[in-house]
Amino acid sequence: MRIVSVLSLLTVVAVELSAQIPVTEYAARRDSLAARVGDGAVLAFGRREPVNHWPPFYQNPHFRYLTGFLESNAAFVMTRTKGRTEATLFVEKPNARTALYLGDRKTLAEIGTELGLRARFNDDLVHVVDSLVAAGIPLHVVPDAQSNEFIGRDSLSYQQAFIAGLRQRHPKARLVNATPTMDALRARKSEAELALVTKAAEVSARAHDEVMRVIRPGMRESEIQAVMEATYRKHGADGPGYSSIVGSGGNSTILHWPASSREAKSGEVVLMDVAAYFDGYSADITRTVPVDGTYTPEARAIYEIVLESQKAAERQIKPGTARNTPSDSAYVVLKDGLVRLGLIESATASFDPPFGLCPGTWANKDGSCPQWYLYIYHGFIHGIGLDVHDPSQFGNVPGNLFGNHDAFTIEPGIYVREKVFADLPDTPRNRAMIAHARAAATKYKNVGVRIEDDYILKDGKLIRISALAPREIAEIEALRKKAVVQ
Repeated sequence: MRIVSVLSLLTVVAVELSAQIPVTEYAARRDSLAARVGDGAVLAFGRREPVNHWPPFYQNPHFRYLTGFLESNAAFVMTRTKGRTEATLFVEKPNARTALYLGDRKTLAEIGTELGLRARFNDDLVHVVDSLVAAGIPLHVVPDAQSNEFIGRDSLSYQQAFIAGLRQRHPKARLVNATPTMDALRARKSEAELALVTKAAEVSARAHDEVMRVIRPGMRESEIQAVMEATYRKHGADGPGYSSIVGSGGNSTILHWPASSREAKSGEVVLMDVAAYFDGYSADITRTVPVDGTYTPEARAIYEIVLESQKAAERQIKPGTARNTPSDSAYVVLKDGLVRLGLIESATASFDPPFGLCPGTWANKDGSCPQWYLYIYHGFIHGIGLDVHDPSQFGNVPGNLFGNHDAFTIEPGIYVREKVFADLPDTPRNRAMIAHARAAATKYKNVGVRIEDDYILKDGKLIRISALAPREIAEIEALRKKAVVQ
C-alpha cells in the first residue's frame, strides 16, 4: 500500500484547512440520526460549566457533533413523528452577574440565526421530556461522557442524574441507549472534519519538530510540555487534545505519565505523547527522542523495531482492510524484535502473571500471559476526531473494515521497565523466563519507545497527516545534535 505523505499535499490541504463545519452539515447529521432512530425522541446534554474554571470548558463531542453549540449547560431534544422532525436547543437564561465573569450568552434569536435551531430556556426542559415519555414515546439518550471509555464509570454526570429523576417520575419510560447509533454516525468523517483533523495534526507535528530543536540534558519534563503547547497554540490550536504525556528515563515506560519536574538526563530518551485540539478536533502524536544528540545503542535497537512495526501496519491499510490486520502485522515485528533482543524466550512463550496484570483480552486459557505482554501493553490503532479516541468505521460499523474517510492513529510501543519482573509469582515458568531475560532486561531498562502518527483514508489512499514531525532516526538525530551543541 503506497502511503501519501502530507508533505506532498500541502497545496491542496492549505485550501481545505480553512474549512469549518457548515450549519448545513449539522442539520444533515441530525437528519441522519432521526432517520436511524425512527419515530421517537432524542435527548442529549452538553457539558456543564466547570466549577473551578480548570480545565477550561470544552463541549461534549456527541453534543457538538449534533448542534455545533459551544456554550455550557445546554440540552438538545429532537422528535420524529410520521417523518416530520423537530429539533430544539435548551439553553441557560441570561444572568447579568455571570456575564461579568464569562461574557454574554447567545440569545434565543442568535441561536436560531447562527445554528438554524429553535431555542428555548432550560426551565422548560423537564416539562418537555416528561410529556414525551408520558405519551409512551421512546427516548433515545445520547451519553454526555467525554468518551465511551468513561461511560461506565461516569455515574455522577448531569445526564445520569437527570435520567435517574426521569425514571423515578416515569418508571415505565422507554429509554434507549443511543451510543451505538451516535458512534456509527461519527465514524465516517466528512470532508470538513478531515480538514480539521489534518490541521490539528499539522500544528501538533510542528510542535514536536520545535521541541526536537530545543531539548537539552537538565531540561524538565514540564518545560518540554510548555514548549510543545506554546508552539501549537501559536499556530492557532485551542489547547491540548488530552493531558500531555512527557516522560524521561524510567518515566518513558509509563503509558500516561503526566509531565513532572523531573529533569531529562544524558543517555536517556524522552517520550512525548502530546497533541493539539483544533476547532473541536484532536490529533494524537507521539515521538521518542534522545536527550543527547544521538540514541544510545540500546534505545536505537528498540526504536528501530517499533518504527518497523509501525510501517508494517501502514502497509496493510486500505479501504476494506479488516480491523485487526494491521495490528497483527505490527505484532509480528514487535515479537520477533523482543526475541532478537533476548527479552522473551519466544514469540509464543508465556509467564504466570500476578493478579490484575494481564487482562482477559490478553490472557491464555490456562491463566498465563504471553511474555511479550511484559513490554507491549496497549493497542496500536484507534480513531481520532472530536475525541482523541473517536469512533471509526473499522471499530463502529458492521464488518469492522477500514474505509474512506476514516481518521486514526497507529502507535506501537515497547517499554522496558526497570522492575519488569517485580511482583511475579515464584513459579518454574517464571524462573526460567527471568533466567533467560534478566541480562537483556538490565541492558534495556528504563527505555520506553512509542511512535504514533495520524492518518486519514481518502480516495483509496492512506495519508500520514502528521508527517511534519520527523520520525526517522537520521532526521531526529540531525535536529537533536543542533540543539545539544547550541
